[in-house]
Amino acid sequence: QVQLVESGGGLVQPGGSLRLSCVASGSSVSDNAMGWFRQAPGKERELVATISSTGSTNYAGSVRGRFTISRDKAKNTLYLQMNSLKPEDTAVYYCRLYGSIYPIPGAKDYWGKGTLVTVSS
Repeated sequence: QVQLVESGGGLVQPGGSLRLSCVASGSSVSDNAMGWFRQAPGKERELVATISSTGSTNYAGSVRGRFTISRDKAKNTLYLQMNSLKPEDTAVYYCRLYGSIYPIPGAKDYWGKGTLVTVSS
């Protein structure tokens, strides 16, 4: 059974940084494509960043240059380093494990329960 557990969220001031973690069990963060998504209040869930099993990354335009997705194979953990945070980054952030080596949505995908990031002064 695949489980994904996010952590690292919290309250941060505009311009600050946070690093989110997603620990996986039951599957490998390196053998599968992985992704970070977010959902702000009243809005649909949106893609933040993805990484394929080969290491290719993709970012939403709104976070490119500020956020970095990475993974640690030994710890079986996915990360999202978030810098220069803005109030509009406030959302619940979710980790996604794709049932594929590429970030293509499918029936074998798994989601974590999310971690809340609040950017406010």
